[in-house]
Parts: sequence; C-alpha cells; structure tokens
Amino acid sequence: MTMLSIIYTTYNEIDIIERSLATVANWSDDLVVVDSFSDDGTAELLRRTEGVTLRQRKYVGPSDQKNWAIAQAKHEWILLLDADELVTPALRAEIEALLAAGEIPHDAYWIGRDNHFMGRRIYHSGWAGDKVIRFFHRDRCRYNDNQVHEEIITEGISVGWLKGRMEHYTFKDLDHFLAKTRRYAKWSAQDYAERTPRVGLYHLFVKPVYRFFKHYVMQGGFRDGREGLIISGVLAWGVFLRYAYMMAERISKKQP
Repeated sequence: MTMLSIIYTTYNEIDIIERSLATVANWSDDLVVVDSFSDDGTAELLRRTEGVTLRQRKYVGPSDQKNWAIAQAKHEWILLLDADELVTPALRAEIEALLAAGEIPHDAYWIGRDNHFMGRRIYHSGWAGDKVIRFFHRDRCRYNDNQVHEEIITEGISVGWLKGRMEHYTFKDLDHFLAKTRRYAKWSAQDYAERTPRVGLYHLFVKPVYRFFKHYVMQGGFRDGREGLIISGVLAWGVFLRYAYMMAERISKKQP
C-alpha cells in the first residue's frame, strides 16, 4: 500500500476549510496545512482539528508556497488541495485504488473540477473544462513561477487523468469574486510585463471585449443565465485591469 501525503496552502479560509477537510478525514497520517498567517480564525481552527499539522510561513507567491510545502511531504505521493476544493467520494475511491495497487502508472494526474458560483453549479462560461494537477509524485513535480494560475510543470513527466472530480467553490460571493479578480490582475500584470512592451488600445479595449465575447458567446456563458453574464463581465474587467495596472506601474516609474 503506497502512503499518501495531503497538503493544503491557506490564507483566511475559515468559511470553507472545514468542509474540505471533512472530505479527506482519516485518510493520511501526513495531513499538513501551510498557512500564511491567517487572521480570521483559520489557524486557530486548524490547531484544534484532529489529524492536522499546522505550519505557518510568510507568503511570497502561490508557486513558492506550494513548492516549499511539497518538499516537506513525508510520503512520495501527494494530494495537494486548496481550501475551496472538495474531494468527491468517487475521486477518493479512485486515488485509494491507485495507492493500493502499489505501482502508479504516471507521475501526475489531472483532476476535473465542477465550479460553483452564487449558489449554483456553472456548466459553461469557460469553466466547464476546468482541470488541475493535484495528485502527483513528490520528487518529480514542481510548480512553475506564475503569480496567477500556477501549474505543475508537465515537461518531461507522464501525466494521466482521473475520472473522479472535485467540487470547487472558489468565490464566496460577488464581492469575493471582484476582490480576487483585482488581486489576480495585479499579479498577472507581472506575468505579462515582459511580453507586453507597450500598453495600447488593443490591450485596454480589444482584449477585454474579446474576453467577454469568448466567455459569454463562444463558451456558452449565456446558457448559465445571469451568473454567466456576471462571470463573463468580471473576467473581461480583469483583463482590462491587468493592462491598466501595468500601464500605471510604468508611468509611476518614469515620474521623478
């Protein structure tokens, strides 16, 4: 039987972390939560949760935090989760079967996510094909350096697919969605800076309009009703903010 380490990285997740932990309860003897000094009660909750090891570390970026946590894992195989991801019974059973088999065919595995927003599951709007690598070998996998949408580097490794899925509750409400979009826009401005020598009308108007069209029309956001319209609009706004932040940063550097 191959043993499993379970890792979370958290910051202010008091609203969802208990639900996620319940889906992996009594599964691993190495369940570690790396917390970025939450101030909403998350750390206190984790300290009194049986079977959880809490470690607190200053947050530099998502990849840095996850890669540090991976290196600390006790076992070779890791299930790495965000607090807003819930493991379904089918997914847990599938991973348990792989671990019981002894020899796991791939180095890492894609897992599909069912996204929820404003009280309902979103079937379109560009979220239908959402997937992440969350089950992988500790010594063969690391995250790239992206500040936004960091991912496991797949070059040189074998990646399979799991049939089981996760439930994903990434946004608590509309205010959280807007705040997270603004934060991601600032970070993605750093990721896109080198490939964008000049910010112009194309970046501030054409790309946001296209992003809305892509999510709402091409990816069927209109089929998700009002929620699809909100998602498409906020994601387009995020693209606009990315380049607005980039332009503002460059202007500020030129000023005496």
